[in-house]
Amino acid sequence: MIKWFLLFLGAAVFYLWVKGKKQAKFNAEKASRSKAKQPKIADPVVMVQCQYCSVHLPKPEAIAKEDRFYCSQKHLNALDEKGWLGAAHWRPSPNQDARPEGMAPDLMVIHHISLPPGGFADRNSTSFIVDFFQNRLDSSLHPYFEEIADQKVSSHFLISRSGEVFQFVSIQNKAWHAGLSSFLGREKCNDFSIGVELEGDGEHPFEEIQYQALAGLTAQIQDAYPNLLFAGHSDIAPNRKTDPGAQFNWEKFQSRASISSEKFPFGLRSR
Repeated sequence: MIKWFLLFLGAAVFYLWVKGKKQAKFNAEKASRSKAKQPKIADPVVMVQCQYCSVHLPKPEAIAKEDRFYCSQKHLNALDEKGWLGAAHWRPSPNQDARPEGMAPDLMVIHHISLPPGGFADRNSTSFIVDFFQNRLDSSLHPYFEEIADQKVSSHFLISRSGEVFQFVSIQNKAWHAGLSSFLGREKCNDFSIGVELEGDGEHPFEEIQYQALAGLTAQIQDAYPNLLFAGHSDIAPNRKTDPGAQFNWEKFQSRASISSEKFPFGLRSR
């Protein structure tokens, strides 16, 4: 009797085990189907702010420039309310100060610069110029750098041989680019001018891409300051300076930028 009882008990236990396995499998499949039907939770969208207009937008939709973001190409290529150009590489210089109260720029001064002199012809000297305007130039790298180590100068913009545009000072502030100077009887040209340096010298022609970049930059600045006049450093400091020199083609610049010849009080001849 006991033998039959144990046999029956074993069969019952086996039956319950098999039934439990089937139920567990059924529950797992049901849970899997239920999970598949649930909507997938999307990853949170990173939002960024347009540097120009402050509108917020998803990061994948923004135009990135260095560590800044813009909502449109138009805003990237414009001067913001603080006087910085979105499309430029921003490299702030300590060599600047405020313009006289109520004074807006009405003159653009064209310069040339090469560090070391003529260095751009066989090497990329752009980084040396950037360091120089930021007071970071390593004077041990070249004998000429030792000669200029104590100078504190800057410009609002630099256009490299490859057409890249760098900005060092807001156009609302003074950059230290003109020095002792006079424009049509007005002294201290830094007070009312915007300085633009072209990477080059008086011996080599400037690159076509530099004229294109200069024309684009001029158009952007004229949107904010439509009354700009144009001159070279040698025009406002004739006894000290010769830049941008005879290799700078004023007629080409005037044509590329579509500027009235009346905006050039010293004429369009190369000098």
